[in-house]
Amino acid sequence: MSAVEIGWVAVGALLFLIYIGMPIALGMLLTSFLGVFFIRNEGVALRMMGSVANDALREYLYAVVPLFVLMGLLVAVSGIGKDTFDVFERMFRKVRAGLGIATVFANAVFASITGVSIASASVFSRVAVPEMTRHGYTRKFATGVVAGSSVLGMLLPPSLLMIVYAVLAEESVGRMFLAGVGPGILLSFAFAVTIMLLARFQPGFVFEAREGHVPDADQPWSRLALKGVPIIFLIVLVLGGIYGGFLNPTEAGAVGALGALVLALSRRSISARSFWGILVETGQITVSVLFLIMAASFFSRMLAMSGLPAMLAEFLLAGPIGPWGFLVLFLALVIVLGFLIDSISIMLILLPIALPVARAAGFDMIWFGVLTVIAVEIGLLTPPFGLSVFTIKSALNEKTLKVGEIFRGAFPFVLTMLVVLAIVAAVPQIATWLARL
Repeated sequence: MSAVEIGWVAVGALLFLIYIGMPIALGMLLTSFLGVFFIRNEGVALRMMGSVANDALREYLYAVVPLFVLMGLLVAVSGIGKDTFDVFERMFRKVRAGLGIATVFANAVFASITGVSIASASVFSRVAVPEMTRHGYTRKFATGVVAGSSVLGMLLPPSLLMIVYAVLAEESVGRMFLAGVGPGILLSFAFAVTIMLLARFQPGFVFEAREGHVPDADQPWSRLALKGVPIIFLIVLVLGGIYGGFLNPTEAGAVGALGALVLALSRRSISARSFWGILVETGQITVSVLFLIMAASFFSRMLAMSGLPAMLAEFLLAGPIGPWGFLVLFLALVIVLGFLIDSISIMLILLPIALPVARAAGFDMIWFGVLTVIAVEIGLLTPPFGLSVFTIKSALNEKTLKVGEIFRGAFPFVLTMLVVLAIVAAVPQIATWLARL
């Protein structure tokens, strides 16, 4: 059996192991070790596993993962999400379906200080859904808006998926953060337009028969401005530090985590017990992410040794489908895998194969990364996996709320994301102009 054939067998074996329920990281380690073993020998496989464990995780850059995760968890418990929603709710109060639009933009701002879609889904399912249903919106629409807008957490900086892609593609984390700004803003406005169109042409989807606002006492703008101060403080602290050139992403993560801790303490929203729980959860998330990255590095080296990526690049790019056909095929595969497995795992499985082909095609790797993240995020809203949907279901804990109801509410936003994906693919400058400054 040739090395390329062994590479194909390894990819097939990995997919089979995932299908029968083996953890993805363990499946990658096993198939990678056996692949190198059959291509070379046991000694090379053992030495490569040791070098990967050493080389893959000792980089200073990897400290950014626990720091941004810690910041996101601290922000989630500090009440900043509710304050953000209150500010935008007041701004869009007189707009038809304004609460839905407020949820989108509040989620966009919240994403700029957390970077994790699941955190956004968890917070806004508790904050926005009860308010929207109280004001006459259907529960299907309310949960769909929260699910749809939660994906902004992985596109707008600081994004955990952007960090993972930057590591795998050996690109600058800061540039990847910048590349997410344009598409993130575009997607936010596209969601807002989607909501306005639904309210205009499908009012039964958006509003209950009892449509109409429950009158609320207006909060004075001075009070809302005070609520916005912590939000602006964290955004300036983290993103201002990175874009201003004062901090690298790792330092910005540390400063942001400290700022989030200070805000949580000042609001008395955190105790010693809950802080310990947050630290434990940060460790669990970090270890799982870094272990996946280590396994993916081993898998990538095994594939490179087999020659499979080089063969695929030559076959796909010289064949009838060409570079753009490869891109469409890759994005379609990412979306389909999103039906079944989580976002990071999709990237770790496909990118070791796809990145060499994308480079050979001459694609801008930052633009390619943004497209990958958008396509991966569609999987958060699609059945049967739909992690954001299940997060909302768990956070609301309502027995009468069916998962299918949330999926139906999120479907218009899936279509919107497909349109935005096509726009960013056709106009790369949306992703690259800021990153290349």
